[in-house]
Amino acid sequence: MMLVSTAELAARLNDPTLLVFDCRHDLADTAKGERLYRAGHIPGARFAGVDRDLSGPKDGRNGRHPLPAPEVFGAFLAGAGVKADTTIVGYDDAGGLYAARLWWMARWIGHARVAILDGGFNQWQAEGRAVTTEIPVPRPGAVTVRTDSSQVWTAADVLARIGRNESLLIDARAAERYRGEVEPLDPVAGHIPGAANRFYKTNLNADLTLRPAAELRAEFAAILAGRNPAEVGHQCGSGITACANLFAMEYAGLAGSKLYAGSWSEWVSDPARPVAKG
Repeated sequence: MMLVSTAELAARLNDPTLLVFDCRHDLADTAKGERLYRAGHIPGARFAGVDRDLSGPKDGRNGRHPLPAPEVFGAFLAGAGVKADTTIVGYDDAGGLYAARLWWMARWIGHARVAILDGGFNQWQAEGRAVTTEIPVPRPGAVTVRTDSSQVWTAADVLARIGRNESLLIDARAAERYRGEVEPLDPVAGHIPGAANRFYKTNLNADLTLRPAAELRAEFAAILAGRNPAEVGHQCGSGITACANLFAMEYAGLAGSKLYAGSWSEWVSDPARPVAKG
C-alpha cells in the first residue's frame, strides 16, 4: 500500500496501528506549515516539519535540505508514537511532494509501512471531512533503524555516472530552472550534465491526486529508454520534490531508483562540479 484514499483514511482514523503526519510546508515561508497545522489538521495527525524533522543540519556544502542522521529521524518517529507495526500516512497540500519526503525517509531507515494520502489535505477538506485544532499527545513508540545506504547517491556517485549511458539522473524541477533561465533559490542556474528533466507536477491530476500508474509507467519508461530503474537517480533543488518523482516511479512499478539527496543546492556549492544549461 503506497497510496491511501481519503475514504480509506477516514475509515481508519481510530485504528491504533495507524499514524498520520501533516507535512505541509512552504519553501518561501518555512513557518507556514506549522501555522496551517495549528489552524486545522486531520484528527490525530502529528506535524512533521520539513526543515526541522525531515532535514538535518546544513554546513554550506550539503544542500538546503540535507538528510538528518538516520538515528535522529528514527527518534522523531518513535517520539511521535511509531512502532514496528505502525502504518504511517503522510499528507500535505501540494500534491504529495513533502509527504513523499516522509515516505522515502521512513523506507530509508527500514520502516516499510508508509503511504501518502492521495489528494492530501485539499481533497480531505473539499469532501467536508473532519478537521481539528487539537494537538495529540503521543505515547512514545519504538523504531529500529536499519538504514539502506544504497538508496542514496552522493555527489561523487553522480559525478562518476556523468557520461555513462547505463545510468540516468532525473531532475524534478520546473523546465525553466532546469534550462537555467531562472533560479529563484540557489546561487547558480542550470542543471547537472546529462540529467533528464521531468517536472514533478507532471505526475499529478488537476486536483493534485496522482495520475494512474499505467500512465506514469509509460512516461517514465520512455525517459528510462530501457535502463534498469536501479541505475536511475532523482534530484531537484534540495532533495524534496525529487522524492515525488521517485514515489511516482515506484507506484508505477518501476522500483529501485535512488535519491541524490543533496541535489542541485549541494552540487553548486563546489564550483569545480560541472554545470549545463539549455
